[in-house]
Amino acid sequence: MSNSTGTSLVSSSASRFFTRWVNADTTRAALIGACADAAMSRTFFEERLQQSLAAGLTLNAAMRRLRNLAVCTLIERDLNGRADLNEVVSTMSEFADFAVQTHLAALMQEMTALFGMPIGEESGREQHMIVLGMGKLGGGELNVSSDIDLIFVYPEDGDTRAGDGQKSLSNHEFFIRLGKKLIAALSEITEDGFTFRVDMALRPNGGSGPLVASLNMVEEYLIRQGREWERYAWTKARALTGEAQDIEALEAISRPFIYRRYLDFGSIDALRSMHGQIRAEVKRQESLHPDRSNNVKLGRGGIREIEFTSQVFQLIRGGRDPELRDRSTRATLRTLAEKNLLEPEVVEQLLAAYVFLRDLEHRLQYLEDAQTHTLPVNPSDQLLVAQMMGYPDLDGLLRELERHRRIVAGQFDAIFSDKQNGNGNGNGSGDGNEENSTAELPGLSEDDNLESITETLQTLGYADDELNEAAKRLQMTRQSPRLQSLPEQSRTRLTALINAALPLIAAQKEDRLATLGRLLDFLEAIARRAAYLALLTEFPQALARLIRMIAASDWAAKYLTQHPILLDELLDDRNLKAAPDWQAFVQDCQRQLDTVPGDTERQMDILREMHHAQLFRLLAQDLEGELSVERLADELSALADMLVDITVKAVWQTVTNRHRETPLFAVIAYGKLGGKELGYVSDLDVVFLYDDEDQDAPPLYAKLAQRFITWMTSHTPAGTLFDIDVALRPDGASGLLVSPFSTFEKYQLNSAWMWEHQALTRARFCAGDASIGLRFEALRERVLTQERDTAKLREEVLNMRKRMREAHPSRSSLFDLKQDAGGMIDIEFMVQYLVLRYAPQYPQLTADIGNIALLKLSGQLGLIDSMLAAEVADAYRRFRKLQHQIRLQGSERAHIAGNLVDLEKACVIRLWSQIFGADGTD
Repeated sequence: MSNSTGTSLVSSSASRFFTRWVNADTTRAALIGACADAAMSRTFFEERLQQSLAAGLTLNAAMRRLRNLAVCTLIERDLNGRADLNEVVSTMSEFADFAVQTHLAALMQEMTALFGMPIGEESGREQHMIVLGMGKLGGGELNVSSDIDLIFVYPEDGDTRAGDGQKSLSNHEFFIRLGKKLIAALSEITEDGFTFRVDMALRPNGGSGPLVASLNMVEEYLIRQGREWERYAWTKARALTGEAQDIEALEAISRPFIYRRYLDFGSIDALRSMHGQIRAEVKRQESLHPDRSNNVKLGRGGIREIEFTSQVFQLIRGGRDPELRDRSTRATLRTLAEKNLLEPEVVEQLLAAYVFLRDLEHRLQYLEDAQTHTLPVNPSDQLLVAQMMGYPDLDGLLRELERHRRIVAGQFDAIFSDKQNGNGNGNGSGDGNEENSTAELPGLSEDDNLESITETLQTLGYADDELNEAAKRLQMTRQSPRLQSLPEQSRTRLTALINAALPLIAAQKEDRLATLGRLLDFLEAIARRAAYLALLTEFPQALARLIRMIAASDWAAKYLTQHPILLDELLDDRNLKAAPDWQAFVQDCQRQLDTVPGDTERQMDILREMHHAQLFRLLAQDLEGELSVERLADELSALADMLVDITVKAVWQTVTNRHRETPLFAVIAYGKLGGKELGYVSDLDVVFLYDDEDQDAPPLYAKLAQRFITWMTSHTPAGTLFDIDVALRPDGASGLLVSPFSTFEKYQLNSAWMWEHQALTRARFCAGDASIGLRFEALRERVLTQERDTAKLREEVLNMRKRMREAHPSRSSLFDLKQDAGGMIDIEFMVQYLVLRYAPQYPQLTADIGNIALLKLSGQLGLIDSMLAAEVADAYRRFRKLQHQIRLQGSERAHIAGNLVDLEKACVIRLWSQIFGADGTD
């Protein structure tokens, strides 16, 4: 409903501020009616301001009137359903930007006329002040009646360049005066009100610090004195003014302060502490004024808890994931859902609550244009607010308010409850029962001696034959110089973690001493990284999963010790147990690489981190018995394929004089990668080919191959990717690193040794140019289907096998699953021989289907006894499984008691004799 002037009766009845401002001038009602037809923009602000200035108003008066017009127009549009929350906060943020920029430009002109232009002492450049918008202004989510939090920064010290009749000032003094004038221009109350109240409390050293700070001062402060709550505040920092290169320099200073390079789970405790202080102050105010107990911003389940929920993920992960650095609370929440860091339905609930609470906050402020966040005391105003929110009475509003606040508080508690002191059970999405069941059990304290440690272990159920060694190991760890030198908070966390772990280890049926030793080794290794201790403290279910994994595998324990960042993977069963989505993996890799173009070191780390995380997920599924050895090898080989392809593309972009955007280059996989039998620590046997007639191609592709090897093998802070072996290229170590396809083709057809054709049976196109891949596969089939002299083939295969046995003589009474007669290599040689001998008649033998399938196919074709072929295939499968289990326990050599595989060895030796004859055995 509108009155005769075009403004809504809803707006005028709901906002006394609106009514007062409109009634002060008979033209304003019509003006608001006209302005409310569409959303306001910067162009609107500029045009309205110019009209007022042309009419003779000062800038301060014109800006204040424009502010009042903007607020009243938003009230009109909002309460009549024409503007949503996004429009309201975006418009207010854009107007604040406009006001700050316009006033600063005018004041800068005024100041330079008096004192000259500030000049940088080192750069000689003109200096311009950077005004940082903090809080909701920085996030583009400003309230209609909010103050604005600002920080003033100037690039460097120096002096103004004074001309005739001008007085020179130091840059510091110049910008202090400029800052004071800007604050006054925005916040002084006149007959037209104010533009914005200004709060400078977030500047370095707060109210006791200088009003402005140089870049050097900001850097020194953040490094030496910056506190955890300031990291939270600076996530919202946004430059409203300043030169681009100065803003970039400031962000380079602030970014490492805000966002740690590691996963910073210590942020949870810091924000928990900050929230506790805020809640204590709110409770104190509520006890003094019980009628003002509904604080929608700072109260339980309020706006601040939603902001903390989103920002804690930014502080934890933003250093490693730039996509989590958005300043907007709403945008960050959506990103958390996209990345499965919060359940999408939880995010939708939080977003709905955020909109509801911010809408309510605005309606509270519409009443008097006051910066308030609590429901009014007056019953008539309470009813008015309820009706503005679309409810017939206060009770309806309060019920909906309570519903949203319960959702927000529940999610907040799931993240921020104090698990170290027994409050809460993880992140609210896991299996908290097993962790909390230990809360009443006895534990160790820092002062315990060996006797009391033994008593505690006995009470927890450790067996008598374990007590002495376990107690000594615990005491030795706790007394180690490394742990004794830890900060008190880290020692307290470490003791709490050990106390939480001991009952979980005691509940195991076997290998308790080994598990305890592995866990203590791991904790010693990570103890100096408080963030990892914080992660295990904040997420008890992660500790339980960690213990299960290291109990199952010594190799897993060592892998985690080398890459503790992978603890993050233990937080969510959904990701840990999910089948690989290779298309999504490639897209995620590429997206992360694209965030750091030109930063080779960071790109190499990204590839390693992505590899380690995916390998760790496969390891977790493997230890839970969810993957067969064959399926695991397939997935590990696929992972390697993806990383090889991504790396080739990334490395090519670093070749500055490249002559084409997509290289005509291919990587051919041999060995275990070629046969898709890759293990956790297998190296990659590869050959590089290209097919490019350009005269610059040879050195460019050689550079590509060399850099590819460097990217793969270099040890960075994130570890290594793969060891690379290029010995199988034509002419081996004396040959070219990269071969033209035509040269490779000629070599394979005319010059290659028989063992090189054996190797070719397990080769395949891996990555790079697909057309070269197709040509390679055709060439491979052509070579493998060549007619061969059977006697010569048999002789060369046997000679090669003999040389391998001589190179790896058995020095143990145990059976070497890989090298000994009747072992895995014998099986692989038999398969290679069968392919090379019979592929001319049966080209299906050239298919890349693996040793087990090729054995069975050979049996089906009648080349070997089909029953024996099946037995040897089963033996190969069992050997691989045993080898895998042994390596999971940390042993590099797969040796076992021979009697455990007597049947398998016997059938392999029988097939060897059947294929090569009695004189083919040693």
